[in-house]
Amino acid sequence: MTTAIENVRVFDGSVVSEPRRVVFGESVLADDTAAADTVADAAGGVLLPGLIDAHVHTVRGRADLEDLARWGVTTGLDMGAWPLAFVDEMRRQRGVAQILSATIPVVARGGHHARMPGFPAEGIVTGPDEARAFVDRRVADGADYIKIVTEAAPPEGMDQATVNALVQAAHEHDLLVVAHSVTTGAFRVAVESGADVSTHAPLDAVLDDDTIARMREIGMVSVPTLTMMEGTAKLFAGAGFRYEHARDTVTAFHDSGIRLLAGTDSNSATGAPFAPKHGESMHHELELLIAAGLTPGEALASATSLPAQVFGLGDRGVIAAGKRADLLLVDGDLTATRNIAGLWIAGDRVR
Repeated sequence: MTTAIENVRVFDGSVVSEPRRVVFGESVLADDTAAADTVADAAGGVLLPGLIDAHVHTVRGRADLEDLARWGVTTGLDMGAWPLAFVDEMRRQRGVAQILSATIPVVARGGHHARMPGFPAEGIVTGPDEARAFVDRRVADGADYIKIVTEAAPPEGMDQATVNALVQAAHEHDLLVVAHSVTTGAFRVAVESGADVSTHAPLDAVLDDDTIARMREIGMVSVPTLTMMEGTAKLFAGAGFRYEHARDTVTAFHDSGIRLLAGTDSNSATGAPFAPKHGESMHHELELLIAAGLTPGEALASATSLPAQVFGLGDRGVIAAGKRADLLLVDGDLTATRNIAGLWIAGDRVR
């Protein structure tokens, strides 16, 4: 089954084309004049690659993936899910968002995450001598990347040597490391370790220029999850957490040329401080990124081509011949992502 969308403007990663024709089956065809089984007139709407949420948690099962897809998110990067049988089942789902997963994240014994109901004991690492065994278990589980919860210092967080050992072990397996950091101290731990991606943005203060410069030097990517930071800051304002610190840090990242990826931390986990809704929250995340200084095109790139590049998803993230036909048709301009007129996953229309 092939589909042709006529009179559609296509987002190329930075700008929108003049109206054209796009033809696709499971992947986009090179020949935009080819005959198609189904033809739709977009009436000047904008065709985007399916959105990629670079920080989700799959808890409810297929329902989470359905909600992602309903709002145009066709790929979710899961940052912590278990047990392995559940993760594998979610990876096999069809007609909904496709996920990658870190499987079990690694945390310190004294931190908040270790106390969350049902957190698996094998995710708790107490010293650098345990790092390699943890990473080896995740490799055996088929983890797509390693997630480390960094905090400023013990007892709440892992010491620097442990984080360094985890990053080194992951890199020996050619796995990216994603470091959870919600304070400036945690960011410094993550940067010192050489982690590849930071997730969240600091709520205690704006990150200092020296740490930002070091992030740029090592090529660290940021997934600031401003939606989660906004919700968390409201809950913990009495502890000195302010959303403005996260927003202004993202502005500084943008001004410094640090790559930013859109991620929401959508979840329904017991014990989580805030629970952004799967799929729907992505559109608010894009709005917050724009408010922090990104252009609409840059915000959309942070949810399409950039996460595909960073996480090695070479088959998606752009609309081009041979790429997977995960496509989102919106009625309006680049800021109208909620106005969904059509959605295809691997060429099959799901909305």
